[in-house]
Formats: sequence, structure tokens, C-alpha cells
Amino acid sequence: MRTATQTAKQYTNPILSGFYPDPSICRVGGDYYLVNSTFAYFPGIPVFHSNDLVNWKLIGHVMSRTEQMDLTGMGVSRAIFAPTIRYHNGLLYVTCTIVDGKENFVVTAKDPAGPWSNPVWLPEIIGIDPSPFFDEDGKAYIVYNSIPPDDKPLYDGHRTIRINSFDSKNLKIISDNRILVNGGTDISQKPSWIEGPHLIKKYGYYYLVAAEGGTYENHSVVVFRSKTLDGPFVPYDKNPILTQRHLGADRANPISSAGHADLVELPNGEWQAVFLATRPYDGTHYNTGRETFLTPVKWIDEWPQFNPGYEEIQYHYPLPLPEKKVDSHPYSGNFTFRDEFNSTNLHPDWMFLRNPKESWYSIKGGVLSLQLRPQTVMGTDNPPFIARRQQHQKGEASTALSFTPAAENEKAGLLVFQNEDHFYFLCQSIESGNSVVQLYQSIRNKNDAVDMKLLASQTVKLSTGKDLLLKILIQTDTYAFAFSTDGKVWQTLMEGVDARWLSTATTGGFVGCTIGPYASSHGKESASKALFRWFEYKGNDDIYKQKQP
Repeated sequence: MRTATQTAKQYTNPILSGFYPDPSICRVGGDYYLVNSTFAYFPGIPVFHSNDLVNWKLIGHVMSRTEQMDLTGMGVSRAIFAPTIRYHNGLLYVTCTIVDGKENFVVTAKDPAGPWSNPVWLPEIIGIDPSPFFDEDGKAYIVYNSIPPDDKPLYDGHRTIRINSFDSKNLKIISDNRILVNGGTDISQKPSWIEGPHLIKKYGYYYLVAAEGGTYENHSVVVFRSKTLDGPFVPYDKNPILTQRHLGADRANPISSAGHADLVELPNGEWQAVFLATRPYDGTHYNTGRETFLTPVKWIDEWPQFNPGYEEIQYHYPLPLPEKKVDSHPYSGNFTFRDEFNSTNLHPDWMFLRNPKESWYSIKGGVLSLQLRPQTVMGTDNPPFIARRQQHQKGEASTALSFTPAAENEKAGLLVFQNEDHFYFLCQSIESGNSVVQLYQSIRNKNDAVDMKLLASQTVKLSTGKDLLLKILIQTDTYAFAFSTDGKVWQTLMEGVDARWLSTATTGGFVGCTIGPYASSHGKESASKALFRWFEYKGNDDIYKQKQP
């Protein structure tokens, strides 16, 4: 695997490319831990480790056991929202929300790699985005996004930030909630969706950092402060402290939708912030989801200043700490990921849609075997799809497939997936007894149910013992789909396929595209299996080829 494009003096943004939204970070000595939202993907809440804030290694997941959560029936942009990770007295805490589930919970672990405890539910918290805060006097609190006063919104998007006292030993809420911020920075301007709150103590003040403006192009980071947790929390007169909403969408290589930040203090007293942002094309379209970025923070006049010296968020900043390489493939810049399936376990980058409750996949002898199942990605169960994130605007994903379908409803191949209503499926199947390569697009049928529309089909002849190679080419605003029957010559099945169909601007929701092996019998029982010999993903974005400033 190639290393990411980085110089000795600068790092590359995003530090976690692809669908890694809502970052939260904490420091334990010289170790940094970072978590993200995963919504309906399983395992949930990845835990990354770094010693330099730049090179990250995925060391585990917070929600890795079915007993911890059951995501069956939840839409792909529902379920796990906005985790926060904190360290206190030898224990790591993660608080989070499962939307459409039992809502807010806390889990703990002594080892960030796990295992993490089963959730302890916090029913007293009515809202989302809980974040723990441990004060100097030993008391603990949880702040969160909640309902308006008396649950009577004055306008669409009217929310509050509230606080509860928290028994961090027994993991219980021990007092009624109270409002710290009503509406946002200026309620007369009808600010929307104050959320993602975190408390920090510095200069004798309690600083409340939060997101405002919704999670799309109007996203921003704002800050308030108070001498006591009883308030009042006064907004900074130069809010927002981070946003890109005022910049033109036609600027070169734009970074947009910046918000939902968390801060961390370095051992030398300097500060950095992680936050989510997007890299759109053609206006507001992006397929890579909301990604994790890093920026310096300076304190001026006892207020935090994000992205100091710049108006636009930068793709390159000076290294915040001496660089320390990790034994892991990179998550930033251009890189290649290749899985030969030569381990008995899946690489930790792979994900499922919701919890697997049956054993429908296996790895043996360099082969990933998928048992065809009736479940599909158009439903809200656990389909036979093994996914990894699309992390670049340009690149490709390919695989080698050995598959003998028994009926026309049996299909296996590569899926590029955004949500239940929006995907493309490049697959092998049969038509009238002939082996074919097909390309499908998700549609809504006349009954408004999700279905698949055949875009292209070509008969193929496969030699005995030869795999069918499939490839998805990512070309920013289009995809191309190709296949090879001999491993040498690639044939294009279809090109110029609209990538905007899978962009968040089209689909809504909070996830990015994922790509991977998929095999389904589409509503019927099947004994067939699809064998994948290898999978390769290459990212090759133009911005990372340019000379760094």
C-alpha cells in the first residue's frame, strides 16, 4: 500500500477522507483518540488512534457486538448520531444517540481498542448529541441538543442546548435539565439547529462550542462562555468562529459545510480542532460524505480563533506535532487499499448495513464468500453487502468474481451505494440462460416502492477457471462501469453515468457513498454463493497531486 501524500512540514486535509462525520477527540497523555458517527452501519463508532493528529490508525469500534445495539429496521441515515469521547480517571467514556432506538446512552472502556461496555441508557436526556464534561471539582455533566422551552418552537429549527448533572461512577443522570442556550447565538435571527455541544474550561470561563445552521452549506461553529455553569452563556460577538457559507461555490477546490467541531489541547499548550466539512463539485454535490478535517486554533482575547490567518479552510497546514508514522494504510491524500482476503477476519475498514444476525459470509484461502440472501439494500434489514467508504472524487474500485447464478434473480458484483433509494449495481447474472454483465440503477416504481432499472446488459463468455473482473471508475460527476473476462482487456459496459444521483444534494441524509461486494437473490431463497478473490480501491484526486504551498 502506498503512503499518503504528505511532506515533512505539512499535513493533508481531510485527515479522515470519506464518510467520517461528527468527529470528537480527546487526549490521554501523548495519545489522541477520535470517534465518528456511523448511522445504520455496523460495527458502529470507529475509534482511531494517533500520536501526531495526522497519521491515524483504526484500532476498534465502540459498538461491535449485536448485544449492544440492534439497527434492524432503521434507515441508513438514522441510528447512531454524534458520539463524544472523553477520558476521566483512567476510564474512557463515549456518549451518543441512537435515533429511532432507545435514544441516548453512555458506554465505557479502559482500553480504547475495546471491548466497550454495553450501553447504559439515559432516558432523562430528551434530545441528541450528548457530550460529557468533567469539571475540576470532580463533578460531571452532560450537555446536549434538546427541545425548545415548553416544547413550543418559535420557528423551524428552534432548539436549545441543555445540561444535566451526571454521576460518572454509576452512569446516571442526577438532576433535572436546565437551558444554557435558547435558539442559538441570536434568537431574534431565528438561528437553526444549535447542536453538537462541547464544554471546555479555560481562563476561568466555561466555553460552550456548538454547531449552528444545519449540517449542509449553512453549517458553522459558534462559541459562548460563562463564569459559571448556571450562566448566562454569552455568545462571542465575532461568531461564527468557523464557516464557509459566505464563500462562493465557484471557487477552486472548495471546502464547504464546515461545522460540528471538537477541540483538543496539546501538551505544549497549543490547541487544534477537528470538524466536519465536505468537498463538493458542481455546486453543492458531493459523494464522499462529510469528512474529518483538522485546523489550528489560537486563543485571542480569551476567545478561540479557528483557521487563524485564513478565510478559506486549507488543504495543507503545518504539522501540529512531530510526525509519527503508524502501521496502517493512510486515510488522507491519495492512496491504494487492496484486500487479498488472506486473513480469517475482515479488515476493520469493512462495514455492514445494520447488524449481521446470521453467518452469511466467510473468508478462507484468499476468498471472500458471500451467501446470496433474499434481503436487498433497498430494505432496512441486513443485506449481503460488505462496504467501504468512497474517499475520493476520482478513483476506482475493482474486484475478481467467481459466480454461477442459478436463476435470473440471482446477482452478484460491485455496488456503489448511497441509501436505500440511490445506488448503482454492476453485477453478473443470467438472461435466457446466457451469462451476462448488467448495470442497474435504483428507481421508484409506479407504486412508489424502491426497485431496480436495467441500464445496460452484455452477454459474456467465461472460460473455465477464469474469474470475471468488475470495475467502477469514479470520475467526480460521473461513474463508468467496466468488466474483463481475461484479466487483461477491460470492456466498458457504460460510461457517463450520473454521479449526482448518489450525491447528498440529491439524496438528502447524512451519509456518504460506500462501495463493495454485494450478492442478493432479491426476495427468494438461494443456495448460491459468490466468491470474491480480491478487492482494490484507488483514490487519485487532483488536489493532492498539486504542489503544496
